[in-house]
Amino acid sequence: MNSSVAALGIDIAKLKFDVCLIKENGKAKHKVFANTKHGFEQLVAWLGSHQADCLHICLEATGSYGQALAFHLFDAGHVVSIVNPAAVKAFAASRLSRTKTDKVDAELITRFCLAQEPQAWHPPEPQVRQLQALVRRLESLVEMRVAEDNRLSSGISIEAVKHSLEEHIAYLLEEIKHTELLIREHIGNHPHLKEQSELLDSIPGIGATTAALLLAEITDFKQYKSARQVAAYAGLVPRERRSGSSVRGRTCLSKIGNARLRKALYFPAMTALRCSGFFQQWASGMRERGKSKMSVIGAAMRKLIHLAYGVLKTGMPFDPNWTAKAA
Repeated sequence: MNSSVAALGIDIAKLKFDVCLIKENGKAKHKVFANTKHGFEQLVAWLGSHQADCLHICLEATGSYGQALAFHLFDAGHVVSIVNPAAVKAFAASRLSRTKTDKVDAELITRFCLAQEPQAWHPPEPQVRQLQALVRRLESLVEMRVAEDNRLSSGISIEAVKHSLEEHIAYLLEEIKHTELLIREHIGNHPHLKEQSELLDSIPGIGATTAALLLAEITDFKQYKSARQVAAYAGLVPRERRSGSSVRGRTCLSKIGNARLRKALYFPAMTALRCSGFFQQWASGMRERGKSKMSVIGAAMRKLIHLAYGVLKTGMPFDPNWTAKAA
């Protein structure tokens, strides 16, 4: 796509979404639709009325609010890009944008789409979509259980409230077990997912739960040309702060990427560093160079992503004799 082609930017919210259409003449047309299936159909009809039947559409990755719309527009034959909000924010800063409204944001996303030509998004396979939904549901259930555990341990003195918390926690524990079972059954019923899960499970620190999350969040490892690209997607690449002779900031993780992946890899990295001879030997060199504890853990998280990419790319389980080359 080049800058003369029409583009549509979408600022998505829970109940509605603002759009901005910019065609070859450079004029911006704005419209607001309900974030419902009927609203999706109205958008497609509106685009048709403006002779924009096939164009580049861009929206930010904002959780589940825009997922259904992205699928609808993809099925309608449009090129859809789902971009990191941080990239759009940086683009806004480069334009010295001072106003922030839904209408302005929609036009900003359109300008970003025309200028940057972001990579086209392709929806994951149905079995991966179902796995992602189950994994994210499990994550929500665990978060609710932790929140209720914290409330219960805060010293509740009212017996009725305490009883309600205990019942809710028991219910959540049952739902967690049931969802974990559904995830195992789903992976077991799809040979490709099962094979990938077993490959990931061979890596020190990665168990079945983490393997399922990796497969759910990195929906297609083949779309990445290198392990570093996958690490960048997870926000696990180093970020340096150096300028001239005065600025010497500490190197840290970029954290510009999928937060679910970073969260999911923290404890596996800790386990690998504690229990795996391979990781212990690998990390000893970093410690000898004076790296802090958190730097070593961050590097271990990145190493796990590299190893995951390696085993899935080669189709071979983890082997400490070749991982240094494969990763």
